[in-house]
This record gives sequence, C-alpha cells and structure tokens, in this order.
Amino acid sequence: MPVSFIVIRSILGLTPPEWAYVTTQRTGIEVSQSFARTLDRNIRLNPTKPLSSSNTTLLRINAMIESACQLINSSLPATDDTKLHRLDKADTRLGLLSLQNLAVLGVPYSMLLYERFLGRPFAGLRDSVSDLVGDSLEAAIEETLTNTGISFRKTKRAEKIAGLDQTPDFIIPSEFKPQIVIEAKITEDDGIARDKVTRIQHLSELSNSYIKRGESGFDVIACIGGRGFGVRREDMKKMLLATHGKVFTLQTLNRMVECTRLSEFGTKL
Repeated sequence: MPVSFIVIRSILGLTPPEWAYVTTQRTGIEVSQSFARTLDRNIRLNPTKPLSSSNTTLLRINAMIESACQLINSSLPATDDTKLHRLDKADTRLGLLSLQNLAVLGVPYSMLLYERFLGRPFAGLRDSVSDLVGDSLEAAIEETLTNTGISFRKTKRAEKIAGLDQTPDFIIPSEFKPQIVIEAKITEDDGIARDKVTRIQHLSELSNSYIKRGESGFDVIACIGGRGFGVRREDMKKMLLATHGKVFTLQTLNRMVECTRLSEFGTKL
C-alpha cells in the first residue's frame, strides 16, 4: 500500500526533501526535493491510490526505500556531547532492534517525536537555530570586511533603507551611496534558496535601473551555503549571471575581497 511510504518516513523522522537528499547521497540516484514533496503529498491525499508505474518513478522510489532501510538497519554513529543525531530516538537508536522491540512491546506516545506525524521533524530545534546558522556566515563576512579595513553597514531584519526597495544584508561603504551590496544565506531547502536567488536578481535589476537613469549603480555579491543551493542548477545560473560571477561560499570567502571591487575600499590590504 502506498501509505506504507508515509509510515517509513515517520520512522526515519525526515522531511521529504531530507529523505531525497539522503537517497541521492547514498545511492547515487538523483531524487529531487520537488519529486519527494509531490510524492509524499499525493500519498497523504490518496493513501490507497496506486503510484505511477513509470520507470523513473519506480527507480526513485526503490532508491528511497533502499536508503531508508540502510538507515533503519544501522546503529548510531559516535557523536560528541555537542551534537544530537537525527536517528537518536526510541524507535531507531539501536537500529532495527529498536524498531522490533517497540513493535512488540509498544511505546508511550510521549517517547515518540510528535512532530514527525505532522511532517515537521525537529522543526522546533531547526527553527530555533536557523538564525544562528545564518549568523555564522554573516559573522565570517563581517570578519573579512573588518580585517581588510572596509567600511560597511550591516542591516537588521526587516529594516528599511532609503533608495532600496529591498534591503541587502551588507552595504558598502554605507547606505547613503552604496557601491557594493552583499546578500548572504545558508539553507538546506531549495525553496528558500530559490527565494534568495530572486532577491539577488532583483538587486541586480535595481542597480541596472539606476545606471539607465544616469545614476551610480552598485555591484551585487552573493555569499551562500547549504545543499539548498545545489538542487536547481538553473537557479545557480541565474545567480551567477545576476552577480557577474561574484558568488562565494565559506570555503572561498577569503578570496571575496581580491576578486571583487571590495579591494577598492580596503585600508588594510
């Protein structure tokens, strides 16, 4: 029955995009986040309706089931006290043995992760640390700019800047006459990544509109991280075109100043 697919996902405690990502990594078979979302939604709406029998669909579903069985059969890898493994829960902590024991003996509902049944595993934790994850990238950008003596304005969330209908994360040298703007984002979700690409494109178009009016435009730099940006190649193409190739990650952030006009504003180079 198709509904068994939802049961397996509940045991894993993963969202559809997370399951898709793990599947691609473990089996080498490309399973997109959109495919996993659509499949999951269709089954929840019609839990007894037969699934598509196309070769591509069957290949992806078999790969997802294979990766799920690998995870459920595996014991937890060793982690330090600062980390919590996603499978460190009552029904998967000891691999298949945990699941078998609970299937026979039963389990108090409070021991299970309630959010798994709502489709948002670890959502509270993930939401609570999302700003901290993003702050790590922004802190690295701040350090890079400060160490090279570049004046900048770091904006706050939902802050309004005169002359910019969309507020970037960093403005160089100031908001009064922006020469360079930086957008920064770390995300594991392809939808959030797509939204950030749209923001970057809009900033580029805004700069071009200033130039057409005979005013000074500004360069757009993107600093990104997370698997969300690796899902849609077309979005990456759009971002590269909008920034004229000025896209950096944590691994290449040390080259951001020398490879862009930021070098013109540094006093400690």
